[in-house]
Amino acid sequence: MTSDPSEIPRRLVALAFGVGALALLVLAMLLAPSEEGHGTHTRMGLPACGWVVAFDTPCPTCGMTTSYAHAVRGDLVTAAKTQPMGTLLAILTAATAVGGLHAALTGCRLDRLTDRILSGRTLWLAAALAAAAWVYKIITWT
Repeated sequence: MTSDPSEIPRRLVALAFGVGALALLVLAMLLAPSEEGHGTHTRMGLPACGWVVAFDTPCPTCGMTTSYAHAVRGDLVTAAKTQPMGTLLAILTAATAVGGLHAALTGCRLDRLTDRILSGRTLWLAAALAAAAWVYKIITWT
C-alpha cells in the first residue's frame, strides 16, 4: 500500500467502482439471457417492464440486462443484436472493473482520464447513441 495517507481515499473510491462494476458483471453471468431479447431482469424477481405492458413497445432500456448477459459470455454479436447500447455499457462496465481495481491496487491516477472522457461532448454522444439504440429496438421489436 502507499505511505501517503492522502492517497487512500482515492484508492478506496477506485476500489468501490471496480468492485461495483465487477458485481454487475457477475450478476449478468448468473442470469441466463432471455430468448425473447428482453425480460431477463424478471429472472431476478423484478416485475415485467411497465412500459412494455402499457404500450406493447420497448422502453429505452429494453434488452439491456439481456444484452449484458450475452456480453459477459463473450457473445458480443448477439449482445449487440439484442441491445446495442447494452453491449457498449457492458464493455464499459468491464473496463471500469479492470481500471478501478488496477487504480486501487497500484495508485494509478485514472481520474485524469475519466475527466477527459466525461466531457459534455461525450455525454451528448452517449445520449445520441442511447436514442439510436432505442429506435433500433423499436424497429426490431417482435
